[in-house]
Amino acid sequence: MKFIFKWLFRLFLLAVVLAVVFFLSLDTVLRLVAQHNIRKQTGMEAEIGKFHVGLFEPVVHIENLKLYNPPAFGGTPFLSIPEIHVEYDRLAFAKKEIHVTLLRFNLGELDIVKNEAGQTNLFSLGLALPTKESLAQSKDVTEFKHQTGFSFKGVDVLNVSVGTAKFIDLKDPQNNREQKIGIDNCVMKNVKTRTDLAGLATLVALRSDDFFKSLLGPPKPDASVLKLLGY
Repeated sequence: MKFIFKWLFRLFLLAVVLAVVFFLSLDTVLRLVAQHNIRKQTGMEAEIGKFHVGLFEPVVHIENLKLYNPPAFGGTPFLSIPEIHVEYDRLAFAKKEIHVTLLRFNLGELDIVKNEAGQTNLFSLGLALPTKESLAQSKDVTEFKHQTGFSFKGVDVLNVSVGTAKFIDLKDPQNNREQKIGIDNCVMKNVKTRTDLAGLATLVALRSDDFFKSLLGPPKPDASVLKLLGY
């Protein structure tokens, strides 16, 4: 009996140690899993400096996220995101609904790359500007649910910062240029569809000094989208 008790106690201590190790390494494991999933879904290499998911509070926090273009675009940088901070409604999440109470998004740098074949990464990676039809609220919600299995209920408070945009021409580096946008803590409330971001899009257009307008090429966006962006 004493022998069994001793081993049970040892197993209990081992379980405690493993639990502590698990909690201490959970963020590291999730960070590696996130990097792998980004690479699998987009074909782009990803680096994440810090990845934290709250176990006892509904928070997801990411720092120093960097995405790199695929080989067709020289493996050059694509996005540098110093911070993504999300606070969400846990009860809604349990019902397979995404209700974000706070989203803080800091886009430090966006690199638009044109490769030697004349392709631009924004279009080739499927990131072209939305069509008129895709701006409709019903379509936004339907696409989100189809892709994630969750219903999107909106963002109560969205805080966005945007730093710098760069254009890199791999064929002719003389065309390279950089534009400081410099938006700090632009706050929007009750964001549910893309059209709710019209004010932000206009501000980016004004701050970018026609930087993005000069880069627009095939496929040509709908005129309503250009109007939405302030052009």
